[in-house]
Amino acid sequence: MSNITIRPLATDDRAEWSRLWRAYLAFYNTELPPHIYDSTFARLLGDDPQDFNGFIAEIDGRPVGLTHYLFHRHGWKIENTCYLQDLYADPEVRGQGVGRALIEAVYDAADAAGAPSVYWLTQDFNAEARQLYDRIATLTPFVKYARP
Repeated sequence: MSNITIRPLATDDRAEWSRLWRAYLAFYNTELPPHIYDSTFARLLGDDPQDFNGFIAEIDGRPVGLTHYLFHRHGWKIENTCYLQDLYADPEVRGQGVGRALIEAVYDAADAAGAPSVYWLTQDFNAEARQLYDRIATLTPFVKYARP
């Protein structure tokens, strides 16, 4: 297995972050206008505790994956909870531990922030990722509804 490094997102990562996030969004048949990329990247690097945080995964110094996560209050808990919103690994490195390393980095960040719960959503057709999720997390019975 290659050497995987997980590190916080940095200003110099903009081009590679954009490439990775575009690929992630394309997987979900989604395109966003440029100003959303600008806003999201600024939030990921900001210091507002309500904003997102991000990690980049590298193999041998080359960015190959990303994750975005945030902390928020929960009505059933005193502590914040952690929502892992986006997770992506380049197709050519899947199966090498990149996704797991990114999730574990979020777990570690949540632990450090005193947030004992980490959760995320995925689409039911995302079978490859769900094989990993089934090994490192618990599938819940919740069904998501959204305003049209």
